[in-house]
Amino acid sequence: MFYLLLLTLVAPAYSQTATWIWYPGDWEISLSNKMQNRRTERGVFFPVFWKIDNHYVLMDFHKVFNLSQPEEIKLYVEGEYNVKIDGKAFEGSPSTITVPAGKHKINIKVFNQQQVPAIFVQGKTIVSDNSWLVTFEDKEWIDETGKTSDISATKWLNAGSSNLNDPTKLPSTYSLPVKPEPALRIERKPQALVADFGKETFGFLKLHGVKGKGKLTAYYGESKEEALSLEHSETFDRLTIAATTKQDTVISLSKAFRFVNLVHEAGISVDSVSVLYEYADISDKGGFRCSDEELNRIYDVSKYTLHLTTREFFIDGIKRDRWVWSGDAYQSYLMNYYLTNDNETVKRTMYALRGKDPVTAHINTIMDYTFYWFLGIYDYYLYSGDKSFIAQNYDRMQSLMEYCLGRRNKEGLMEGLPGDWVFIDWATGLSKAGAVSFEQLLLCRSLETMAICAGLADDAAGAARYTKEADLLKKKLFDYYWNENKQALVHSRVNGAQTDNVTRYANMFSILFGYFSEQQKQAVKKSVLLNNNIQKITTPYMRFYELEALCAMGEQVYVLKEMKDYWGGMLKLGATSFWEEYNPDKTGAEHYAMYGREFGKSLCHSWGASPLYLLGKYYLGVKPLEPGYSQYEIAPQLGGLQWMEGKVPTPDGTIELAVTTSQIKVTGATGTGVLKFSSRSKPVCKEGIVSDKGNGHYELTIEKGKTYTVKYKL
Repeated sequence: MFYLLLLTLVAPAYSQTATWIWYPGDWEISLSNKMQNRRTERGVFFPVFWKIDNHYVLMDFHKVFNLSQPEEIKLYVEGEYNVKIDGKAFEGSPSTITVPAGKHKINIKVFNQQQVPAIFVQGKTIVSDNSWLVTFEDKEWIDETGKTSDISATKWLNAGSSNLNDPTKLPSTYSLPVKPEPALRIERKPQALVADFGKETFGFLKLHGVKGKGKLTAYYGESKEEALSLEHSETFDRLTIAATTKQDTVISLSKAFRFVNLVHEAGISVDSVSVLYEYADISDKGGFRCSDEELNRIYDVSKYTLHLTTREFFIDGIKRDRWVWSGDAYQSYLMNYYLTNDNETVKRTMYALRGKDPVTAHINTIMDYTFYWFLGIYDYYLYSGDKSFIAQNYDRMQSLMEYCLGRRNKEGLMEGLPGDWVFIDWATGLSKAGAVSFEQLLLCRSLETMAICAGLADDAAGAARYTKEADLLKKKLFDYYWNENKQALVHSRVNGAQTDNVTRYANMFSILFGYFSEQQKQAVKKSVLLNNNIQKITTPYMRFYELEALCAMGEQVYVLKEMKDYWGGMLKLGATSFWEEYNPDKTGAEHYAMYGREFGKSLCHSWGASPLYLLGKYYLGVKPLEPGYSQYEIAPQLGGLQWMEGKVPTPDGTIELAVTTSQIKVTGATGTGVLKFSSRSKPVCKEGIVSDKGNGHYELTIEKGKTYTVKYKL
């Protein structure tokens, strides 16, 4: 459920742990530039095709401290810099200074053209953290009398950071950790070696005991067929070997693969191969187990898929794009909230996607991906309770929304203009002409998000304006797109008239957003979601939302079967991570083809991991009702399972749950929860009072840190 919460913004809590700080978003943008431009296809550099921003090169950092005694501090800086206390500069660029007792303002101004200007300050009480203020233009000058200028127009933000807490490791040298993993099987052929690592992996290929002179090519494959296809494998590396004694060689650019085919000239030998597996060091906090072993396997492979695509940022897939796509990332955020609850990767990804002003195109050039960015902002706030992130990004939200509103047609609807990519989904024959209902739906939700964030940023006029725009657009959505005969929203409006086509997208999202009446929801479930005559969805990307809409309407039994058929179908074909697209009607190597290329499909794609979210939110039934889980709901649904158990992470601990057909055991972690369930007989709970809500529905209040056991009859 979506809440219009107009709350007073409060300052974030700060720790006494020193960390590297910078202008918010700058390090994230710089890091994404480095990561996304590592992509190659068949040895060719393949950069992104949207605008790339860069960091500000001159930064002013400052904070006021009140000391009871003098304090020595150490300074670590990326760039040329000067240091001032109360406006008086120290000579040179000192690495250690002493701050006198009393109230003093410390300024550090840093210039760095090549890397992001960043500082690390370490003292007993004086430390660099996101309570420091930063600006890229302080507007400070002195007139002919020596009077300092009025700098009240300077825009100050709290410094950005990302838990980089080692002063000796510069932010510009950040990299993910690696660990060695051997190939499980090696098949030798004349002048070739084929290695199987047993499952999809990502990292740097290491060749052991290489000897000889000549050419060697490593062909990578997510499937064996791809690795063996010298003409069509998506990625490869070519090396020149000149070794008179056996040597080890690490290929410098990380790749995704399960299989590697080493093809070499005569006279070259290779003893074995391994991979330096590159990963984001993020621990699981959530979990799920149940009575169905196939579903357990689906959960485990979903978990591994998300870990593979969680790198410096949430990326789409590890083989082909390796880019930060907003639609893919939005789903990864949601899965993350139920598995690792890693807010740093969420924030990094949203900063990287947004970039800087001026806005010249939609995010990733895709209209719908711009709207997913807005939706991701609100979800982050709901799951984390972090209001400070809203304050830091409200200006960027406003300018991006103004760009969108300025591109509406004469009816006030979003319609693709030159340079816009209207994506929606990979679906054969899906029309993007005219004003597509799905895009209006996402804009309406984005406007609601803007109204919430305006309230949080104390912009009452903005909140009123965005609320009005959302209300007007929602009315148009039903006036222009609802078709009473079809009992559904039609797909598009062309030249001011409804088209006849009905697709699943706008209809299932209207269920999720709560835009339909109960009567409309039930009608759409029958006329669209459970209607096989409506074009089927074949990507995990949109299956995510389709199955969520059905879960939201209580169809967990049906969705469980669909998960087993769809994701289980990939497992039966040998998947060790979940794919970008799966069509059970395809056979053999057809499953690997996409984009007109034999092996163009990604076999490890972030949006394939959606069971993590579905099982956490709609089977375990845990979801926040207020930001940061200050209030939350637990509404478990077995959906035909005999038992299930799991954990859902929150900002302040983990909610634990174990459910059978006769007992529910739950432990609260934070805030106040409400357990909602149905029972055919009066339930019993010794630890709390169960409220009878009528018609076999019951509720139990869950307090922080307490465990409750409910005996009931399903």
